[in-house]
Amino acid sequence: MIDARRLYFTDPCEVEVRSVTLDAPEEGEVVVETAESGISPGSELLVYRGEFPEETAVDETIEALAGTFEYPLPYGYAAVGTVTDCGAGVDESWRGRTVFAFEPHADRFVASTDTLVPLREGITPTEATLLPSVETATNLVLDGNPRVGEEVVVFGAGLVGLCTVHVLSQFPLSNLTVVEPVATRRRLAAQFGADRAIAPAAVGSDAAPSAVDMVYELSGQPATLDDAIETVGYDGRVVVGSWYGKKRAPINLGGSFHRERISLESSQVSTIDPDLRGRWDRERRFDVAFDHLQTLDTERLCGEAFAFDAAADAYRTLADGTVKRPHVTFTYR
Repeated sequence: MIDARRLYFTDPCEVEVRSVTLDAPEEGEVVVETAESGISPGSELLVYRGEFPEETAVDETIEALAGTFEYPLPYGYAAVGTVTDCGAGVDESWRGRTVFAFEPHADRFVASTDTLVPLREGITPTEATLLPSVETATNLVLDGNPRVGEEVVVFGAGLVGLCTVHVLSQFPLSNLTVVEPVATRRRLAAQFGADRAIAPAAVGSDAAPSAVDMVYELSGQPATLDDAIETVGYDGRVVVGSWYGKKRAPINLGGSFHRERISLESSQVSTIDPDLRGRWDRERRFDVAFDHLQTLDTERLCGEAFAFDAAADAYRTLADGTVKRPHVTFTYR
């Protein structure tokens, strides 16, 4: 048996680090001692605030996230650590490797080697905790399928939004605009490759783009869909990457949305677009995400690191919006 400590979301705006006992690794499994784990400011704040839809599956594609959304809930999916022990049938070369795993926040965990990704040379544990956000950005771009010369607008310059801007900036678009209420994030968006970054108040004015080819809605606010629909042009696409949870807003679908044949498309990283599954799988997509991570200016994204025992402070700081940079991590040593 192995002693460990795991983070639980226990009630709205309450978290708790609890002692747990893990089974020894079975055949094909290893023990990983966590060095750092990344906090997803979008989905984890929904869970923290109690805004998740009850009885919805957490993620049916990830073994460590089996179950449904209900308190108490262990959550998180960006753990990086070192393999310290191996079960039967595991090659000893795994011992001592630094690996990434889609595991909830905990100081150690047991996992199958099939679910672990060894870090590439030159990638630090802190940088590796960004992999889920970069993979989400990669999936958003695959789903949106931007074309040469198109004009694209991204609503929301949070962590996923900025990663998406980074990937999109490598395409031969005619223009890439970001709409973001926070001035510091607008400046970051420009540094990550946006041609311009504007405040939401400018939408609908001469200062904002209109009749664009595609819009990404990544703000996390359902009311933003109205601005997204207003911004896209005839036969345009709105790709919705936000997870709204239980948040609701009235959306105007009675005007331009209907007459201008606008498409609303959901993008979710748990699965691959059916049109791409003949050539793409999760392994290929993750490899591409790793490539993009290696070209990402991670120093501009990575900010405060909280000790695992200070988890409550970390979520309060994120919820208050007082973090200086978008990416926040836990440290365990």
